[in-house]
Amino acid sequence: MSILSYNGGCVLAMTGKDCVAIAADRRFGVQLRTITTDFQKIFQMSPHLYIGLPGLATDTQTVRDRLNFRLRLYELREGRPINPKAFGQMVSNLLYERRYY
Repeated sequence: MSILSYNGGCVLAMTGKDCVAIAADRRFGVQLRTITTDFQKIFQMSPHLYIGLPGLATDTQTVRDRLNFRLRLYELREGRPINPKAFGQMVSNLLYERRYY
């Protein structure tokens, strides 16, 4: 079985008045085969910033690590925490850079 078949999942986020919610499944496997039911797909990037990353496990870890690096670099250069809009742009730029791979 190809490693490319071990992917998928679901992440759902919603906002309300003065609140947000983000949820994800925790299953990692393919078809009827479950490898683990404790696979993390939601990551805390800063005290008030979270990101949900479903998909291939190695890609999820790579994207999380690269975003974490860029986030820390931003905070060092700017001397302040990043706002959600700027973080969203950072995610967009990272994904656009790798669009043909």
